[in-house]
Amino acid sequence: MLLAALLLAACGRTERPAPPSARGELEGPSLRETRQCFADLRALGVDFQPLPDKQYGGGCALVGTVKLLDIGVPTANLGAVRCGEARTYAAWARNGVAPAAYQILGAELSRIVSMGSYACRNTIGTKGPARRSGHALANAIDIAAFELKDGRRISILNDWRSPDPAVQQFLRTVHASACRRFGTVLSPDYNAVHRDHLHLEDDGARFCR
Repeated sequence: MLLAALLLAACGRTERPAPPSARGELEGPSLRETRQCFADLRALGVDFQPLPDKQYGGGCALVGTVKLLDIGVPTANLGAVRCGEARTYAAWARNGVAPAAYQILGAELSRIVSMGSYACRNTIGTKGPARRSGHALANAIDIAAFELKDGRRISILNDWRSPDPAVQQFLRTVHASACRRFGTVLSPDYNAVHRDHLHLEDDGARFCR
């Protein structure tokens, strides 16, 4: 029975299993870490709503998550996000993407279009045994496009290999900026599954493709 319990606990995990908790606490950041993250978001001037913790089973959970209401750059289709991921995303959008749009493309950024954050599923298109995606913990955001105030829409699917050198420079710049901030960043250069989005995950892995 002990062996079976250990195997179930390890199923779908991407990191070393934490010691078992006598209180049956949900997997995720500690209450102290979450409170500090909330304080960091407030210090950054980010408007957000803390969300209740939820355990869905099978390695899927929402722990220490927030709903981003206003980070200074509108983002479409974004739901629950783990606070640390939200903090990194807000800094990237404001200090990486917005300046790059203005400096390289000569237009202000009006909106970032995401493909969502939380999804109870395994990783897709990776080799090896099945494991839960960072999306299963709301610890990843997929970015599909960037919209500018002059009406242009720069999408990962259509423009990653754009013949326009300015568009290519912009996308490579925001990708490099993401790699300096997030743990895992996956682009169309990684595999075909990511042909239409950038996967941004706050996992400390230092993996950039």
